[in-house]
Amino acid sequence: MRAETALRVNNFADDLEAISRIEAIPKILEVICRITGLGFAAMARVTEDRWIACAVRDEIAFGLQTGGELQVETTICDEIRNSGQPVAIDHAAEEVAFCNHPTPKMYGFQSYISVPIVTSAGRFFGTLCAIDPKPARVNTPETIGMFKLFAELIAFHLDAQERLRLSETALIDERLTAQLREQFIAVLGHDLRNPLNAILGGAHLLRKKPLTTEAESLVMMLERSATRMGGLIENVMDFARGRLGGGLSLIKTVDSSMETTLEQIIAEARTAWPHRVIQSEIVLGQPVVCDSARIAQMFSNLLANAHTHGDSDGPISVFAISDDSGFKLSVTNIGAPIPTEIVERLFQPFSRASARPGQQGLGLGLYIASEIARAHNGSLDVASSAENTCFTFTMPAEQPEK
Repeated sequence: MRAETALRVNNFADDLEAISRIEAIPKILEVICRITGLGFAAMARVTEDRWIACAVRDEIAFGLQTGGELQVETTICDEIRNSGQPVAIDHAAEEVAFCNHPTPKMYGFQSYISVPIVTSAGRFFGTLCAIDPKPARVNTPETIGMFKLFAELIAFHLDAQERLRLSETALIDERLTAQLREQFIAVLGHDLRNPLNAILGGAHLLRKKPLTTEAESLVMMLERSATRMGGLIENVMDFARGRLGGGLSLIKTVDSSMETTLEQIIAEARTAWPHRVIQSEIVLGQPVVCDSARIAQMFSNLLANAHTHGDSDGPISVFAISDDSGFKLSVTNIGAPIPTEIVERLFQPFSRASARPGQQGLGLGLYIASEIARAHNGSLDVASSAENTCFTFTMPAEQPEK
C-alpha cells in the first residue's frame, strides 16, 4: 500500500512538472479571464480521488494556489471526468440543474465553465476551468469552443512531452539514434497540424470578441506564430520524407497557368515585404508539365532566401521562361557573395547562405528547393559574385502522361 501511495505521489509530481514546462498556459489562463470576465481560471489534474491545481490565475482572491488541492467529490470536475462532457453555467442560482447543487454554494460561485483535457491516447488528464462569484454569459458555442481549443492545445503539449521522453529513452541505443530521430521529426511534424489549426481557430474566434489592447496584441502574436509554425511544419515534413527514403511526392499535370501561379507568389511576397522591390519577367511560351504546388513552394523558398540574405536596399529579380527545351526559373538578389566553402554545402539541410544574428528558421528552405528540383528531374544551381547571387532552376521539357 505504501509503495502504491508513493507511486501516485511521484506521478502527480511528474504531472505538475509537465504542466510547468508548457509556457503557453499562463497566457491561456490570462486570455480566458479577459475574454470571459471570470476572475479565477485553473488547469487541474483530476483523478478518481484527487483534484490538484496545476496552474492558476486568481483575480478574485479565491485562495487556491498552484499545487493546491480540493476534495474531488465536492467539484463539478469530478462529474466531467465521469461524463467526458463540458459544463457551462451562466447563473447557478437561476438554473434548475444547479440551483440546489452543493458545489456552487460550497465554493461561492455563480458562473462556471469547465472542459475536459484528454490526450490523444484517450487518457483523461484533467480540466480547464474558470469560475466567478458573479453571473456571466459563458454557456455559448463561442466560449465553449475557445475552451475546447485551448484544452486540445494543452493535451498536444502533454502528448509531445510524453513522446519526447519515450524517444530520449530509446536513443540510448546508438545504433538507432539517427533512424529514431528522423521518425520522431516526422511524427511530431504531422501531429502539429491539428493543434496548429486549433490555435488559428482560437485566435480567429477571439478576434470576434471585444478585446483590450493587451489581449489584441496577444491574439496577433498567436496568429503570427501559428503562420510561421505552418511554414516550419511543411519544411520539417518534407525534410523527413526525403531523409526517410521516400522522396518528395509529386502530382504532375500540364500547367497552362504557371504564369498566374508565379505572379501570385510574387504578389504575396510584395505584400509581406512592402519596402522590397521585386522585378519580374515571365515569358512562358509553352505549358509546363510539373507539380504546380511544389514549384510554387520552391519559388517561395527562393524568394524568401533572396529577401533574407540579399541587400535590403537592392531589388530582387525574377526571370521565368518555358519553351520546347523546358522550363527555367531564376531568382537574383544583390548582396555580398556567398563564400565558396558555404556554396559547397548550401543545399544541405540546416545550412544557410549567411548566419546573421537573430535569424530565424531551420535552414531547410534551400534543401527543400533542391529536392523539389531533383524530383522534377531538374537541377537547382547557384552563381554568386560581387555583383549578385542567382539561383536557377532548370527542368527539361516533359511530355504529359497519357
